[in-house]
Amino acid sequence: MAFHVEGLVAIVVFYLAILAVGIWAAWKTKNTGSEGDRSEAIIVGGRDIGLLVGGFTMTATWVGGGYINGTAEAVYVPDYGLAWAQAPIGYSLSLILGGLFFAKPMRSKGYVTMLDPFQQLYGKRMGGLLFIPALMGEMFWAAAIFSALGATISVIIDINVNISVIISALIATMYTLVGGLYSVAYTDVVQLFCIFLGLWISVPFAMSHPAVTDIGLTAVHQVYQAPWLGSINSLDIYTWLDNFFLLTLGGIPWQAYFQRVLSSSSATYAQVLSFLAAFGCLVMAIPAVLIGAIGASTAWNQTDYGVPDPKSKKEADMILPIVLQYLCPVYISFFGLGAVSAAVMSSADSSILSASSMFARNIYQLSFRQNASDREIVWVMRITVLLFGASATAMALLASSVYGLWYLSSDLVYIIIFPQLLCVLFIKGTNTYGAIAGYLFGLVLRITGGEPYLYLQPLIYYPGWYQDDNNIYIQRFPFKTLAMLTSFVTNVIVSYLAKYLFESGTLPPKLDFLDAVVARYSREHMDKATLVKSDNIVLNELAPVNPRHSLTLSSTFTNKEAFNYVDSSPELSNTEDN
Repeated sequence: MAFHVEGLVAIVVFYLAILAVGIWAAWKTKNTGSEGDRSEAIIVGGRDIGLLVGGFTMTATWVGGGYINGTAEAVYVPDYGLAWAQAPIGYSLSLILGGLFFAKPMRSKGYVTMLDPFQQLYGKRMGGLLFIPALMGEMFWAAAIFSALGATISVIIDINVNISVIISALIATMYTLVGGLYSVAYTDVVQLFCIFLGLWISVPFAMSHPAVTDIGLTAVHQVYQAPWLGSINSLDIYTWLDNFFLLTLGGIPWQAYFQRVLSSSSATYAQVLSFLAAFGCLVMAIPAVLIGAIGASTAWNQTDYGVPDPKSKKEADMILPIVLQYLCPVYISFFGLGAVSAAVMSSADSSILSASSMFARNIYQLSFRQNASDREIVWVMRITVLLFGASATAMALLASSVYGLWYLSSDLVYIIIFPQLLCVLFIKGTNTYGAIAGYLFGLVLRITGGEPYLYLQPLIYYPGWYQDDNNIYIQRFPFKTLAMLTSFVTNVIVSYLAKYLFESGTLPPKLDFLDAVVARYSREHMDKATLVKSDNIVLNELAPVNPRHSLTLSSTFTNKEAFNYVDSSPELSNTEDN
């Protein structure tokens, strides 16, 4: 394959434009945040992200390289098809559920990161434990999409994969370093526009290629391969449901999502942003679905790609750039490549910023250096942006199973963090003992279920398991959802058991070594004023609440306060005053 100078120029121009927008956003907002609040301005953008920019940046966070490439691949692969392209529906429902139930309580209480409520209720040690799966998810996700970007660019313009990965990572890290959330948000606007325009321009050219059969015909009839609409076998229905719940519920507890929620100017805006992003995810998936369908409807022996076809060459994961390369004119394929690289960078920068935000605030500041100055926290964030960006790049270049690691870490986010988030926001009375027990039970059940992508053999064989052609054990049973539910139930049961044992006097107070029941308001549990600013919440939220010992069953297990928010946003306050 020849080296394409035009393609290289197009990529360089695009990358310089993105870098310029990122630096401009950083310069434009360099004085945002009052004295002593600069670190919070970097993390949540001064809480003044509007609907337009907020909707774009939240959509772009989900519509990444994995989302676009993965959707096209699922539609193209004969054994899957559109029926197994779950990401568009799953992530859209995830954003809707997040907006309905999680955005308002998080934003109303003025948290800065997703881990704040965990540290407030369970203490800094538990916050540190929950940081581990959250960090793994962000880092392996960034590494996976950097790896996909390098392979994509090498298909189109035939340059060294490592060079393309390093340059892309440097660009994303640089503007994230200088501008924080502002740079990420404003570049997301440009990137999402490029994704939409680039892919939609490519679709008509690819569809009109002489080697492409009508996709309406190939949707239901076998021409070159099985119909691209796909089907779900009765044996695979539980696997389908397990993956669907993983995407829908496991897509909520990510710092990248809550960073946008917490940057909104009000709790109501946070909800609206979630709904806008849900719609945006569906719209942005349409061209990816069409490109996958085009790939399944192409006689590849009539193109310059030749034989065998991409799936036979085990290049099905690259079907989107292959369609751009061989079914579109040269100038169109280069424009489409810009769209793909935009998709990747729009997710990678969010992951890097999310990881550094959680570390700087929840680990460095709230766990070790509570008296650290704002300037010190800002520098910690900058250093960790560099470190996490370099780590994600190194994993993309060196790890052979980056996607396998990301699948496993995203499972841990679903199995461990999601049930913990449910408990901390909506279940009254849960404590650190229950949180640790739920964490460990969920972790053990997930690891013992095996992971095919990492060739990790299971220790527990659930009903319906089988071996594939490569002697890899596959679980049909929805064990991931089982692990999540077990983690949730364990948290609740152990919490109330510990509460009963200590409050009834069965266990002496000295055995409450985590200070989770007897000494509930000890130094381990940081005061709410440490986690949030007083101007972000109403005064009655700052008042300590004494534990009640006589509770009804319904009030015991339901945190009704989580459903009765007082939105203290400036907009609503002004309305009430008038």
